[in-house]
Amino acid sequence: MSTKQSPAPGSAVPGRPVRLTAAAVVAALEGAALAAWGIGMVVLGIVGNPDSPQQAEAGGLTVLALAAMPLAAAYGLWRARRWSRGPVLIIQLVALPVAWTMIQAGGGLIAAGSLLGAAALTELVLLVHPAATEALGIGRPAEE
Repeated sequence: MSTKQSPAPGSAVPGRPVRLTAAAVVAALEGAALAAWGIGMVVLGIVGNPDSPQQAEAGGLTVLALAAMPLAAAYGLWRARRWSRGPVLIIQLVALPVAWTMIQAGGGLIAAGSLLGAAALTELVLLVHPAATEALGIGRPAEE
């Protein structure tokens, strides 16, 4: 007797809706972007000519530490872990004012802020969808 589950309708992987998969991918991309930024800052501090190499290196290490949260949460979403939704929602709520500030700064930051804002809004929409909340075991009706 086989215990394999057949994929649910609209699911890329058995038991995980497409929306949850997409949310995990968006969170992973955000974490990867933060990690790349942190690595760039550390490298600049080591081999570049910043005003304060120590400050660039410390800032880079801080950004690398911050990258761990969306990466861990992306892993949790991929594995459909209930705990992962909260950190991702918080990250997106913090990202929206950052995106707005970047857009208001003008120049090249308009594109970066627009991308960040679009990613944050997309992530929020994906994670509040009933299919995602149900897959994470959030908001299920009480069984009698």
